[in-house]
Amino acid sequence: MAEDEPTREPARRPGGRTARVRRRILEAAAELIARDGIGGLRYDQVAELAEVNKTSVYRNWPDRTALVADALATYGAAAAPLPDSGDIDADLVDFLEALAATTASAQGRALLAVVAAARENPELRAVVDEVYDRRLATLRDRLQTAVERGELPAIDLSFLGEMLTGPVQLFVSRGAREFTRADARQVSAIVLAGVRATAGR
Repeated sequence: MAEDEPTREPARRPGGRTARVRRRILEAAAELIARDGIGGLRYDQVAELAEVNKTSVYRNWPDRTALVADALATYGAAAAPLPDSGDIDADLVDFLEALAATTASAQGRALLAVVAAARENPELRAVVDEVYDRRLATLRDRLQTAVERGELPAIDLSFLGEMLTGPVQLFVSRGAREFTRADARQVSAIVLAGVRATAGR
């Protein structure tokens, strides 16, 4: 499909700019960023994959950076949840397993693809930072509760969050194999054992 030839808006979507159409566009953009990088993102391909008219993409996101930013921000809003069962060890295993799944998704892979490019783009850098901050804020809150309950010793929670999530992101970005629940247990066990063993030093 040529860049200048918009696709026909499907008849079953008469409203055009609806929440559903916007979601489809953002999901399509994330999938294409993950596959081709920012440099390969084309509005005609986004429209084709989302099954909307290309003008719908331009109308909502006249600037490509804004489209990329919104696609990543949507992923940040749907980051891996972190429940509170009263057992921090078990909750972190669930969290890391869910984090691996979301990181391996189209939007997660798009985020990884944008990280390097964002160093040269302050607007994208801000979005990437916001996505990670949302994820770590939830994790920090849960870790703080664990400290208050005596499940964990007092520690820099931001540092601990990076220690827990860093291996997951590295593992998924390499793509050698699927990150399993056993991997989540091992990462959590090793990091928490180190924290408890070095408490007070």
